[in-house]
Amino acid sequence: MPKLKAMQGEAGAWGRIVTALRALPRLLREDLWTAPVDPVPPMGAPGAPVWRPAFGMLLALGATMVAVWHVPDLVPRGAAVPEYAVLLVVSQTLALLAGMWWPLYAWWASLVLTAVSVRVAEPVMAFGDQFPWTGPEMALQSGALFLLALRVHPRRAAIALALSLLTGLVSSAFTTRAHNYSLDVGALVVITAVVIGTALRALRVARTQLVVQSGLTAEERSRRTLLEERNRIARELHDVVAHHMSVISIQAQVAPHLVEQPSEELRENLAGIRENAVEALAELRRVLGVLRSEDAAADGVRHAPQPTLDSLGELIDTVRHAGIDVVAETTGRPRPLPPGVELSAYRIVQEALSNVMRHAPGARARVEVGHHSTAVTVRVVNTAPQTPAARTGGVGHGLLGMSERTAMLGGEFAHGRTPGGGYEILATLPLEDPA
Repeated sequence: MPKLKAMQGEAGAWGRIVTALRALPRLLREDLWTAPVDPVPPMGAPGAPVWRPAFGMLLALGATMVAVWHVPDLVPRGAAVPEYAVLLVVSQTLALLAGMWWPLYAWWASLVLTAVSVRVAEPVMAFGDQFPWTGPEMALQSGALFLLALRVHPRRAAIALALSLLTGLVSSAFTTRAHNYSLDVGALVVITAVVIGTALRALRVARTQLVVQSGLTAEERSRRTLLEERNRIARELHDVVAHHMSVISIQAQVAPHLVEQPSEELRENLAGIRENAVEALAELRRVLGVLRSEDAAADGVRHAPQPTLDSLGELIDTVRHAGIDVVAETTGRPRPLPPGVELSAYRIVQEALSNVMRHAPGARARVEVGHHSTAVTVRVVNTAPQTPAARTGGVGHGLLGMSERTAMLGGEFAHGRTPGGGYEILATLPLEDPA
């Protein structure tokens, strides 16, 4: 039995090896021909190298110098330069420059042209010349591999490197005379080029991922801040609506006792009103009650009445005690307001004054509440701060909360800096529901 299991394990191992060997040609074809390379990031995009134009100019200059240096290697000393040598050198130079746009195909062209260059130069090379790769050929091949490693996965760059070294080794095996073999030096040069290119690609990918992740984090932070502010507004509106539903229920219960000999229909209608109010109140508490914060501070104010514009005096006194000079003014004729409008107006003033204390130390503030026939306007403006504000971490809820409250009521909200270096917010809260 153990022997049978061993035989099955060995057969399975051989099967995996055979499968891997069968898949090897397809893998090599994809890695070295069909698979796309990394796109070049546009200028200004995350991970885009700012030195790319300068690098292109230096590459063109360097390729030209290497080409001029390489021409004498292809002809006997003292002989005229044939046209094929010039064509071969120009082709190698163009292949290197093409690597900035098509690095994979440019590497293939450079590899083939280098092999041809070795065969052409081998019969005319002196014993002291480096073979199979001369200095210019090392520069051209390492440049092509470097540009390839910048744009492909390290595995693909390693396969291309291995194929380049194998081509150099094969070229060394077919010679007509003895040479000063330089495969060890050439291998060190091209390996260094691939390592540097791979490291630079890894750095670029890391920077791109960091920028993208930072953007996602900022977006998620903004979304979480928005949800938190909406939850806070929903909790406050829940208290307002719950209060009115409770009043409706109590009035429906008391109403029959205020009428002498109420009819059965009236009793039934009032009982239905009370029952519907109680059910609506229970459903409201069940759905929105989960939005309440569970911290101790929230528990302490859970049953506190929601503030109104009548409480602005206490709020402004508190701000004054904190060292901010605040002036308040009310225009128009005050009258009873819808609970949601009154609560939102108070919270907008509260958030605006909190922003003044945090971001404008020593500034003077002015609060204006205007009562109009169809809307209530809230304007809070402050002067420039006398001292720089301390930097605070995190994302503020102030402007976001004021904007959300105004939008919830169908109003308009504006904010911005004043010419004197201060800041102003203006909210218009309609008294009727938006159509």
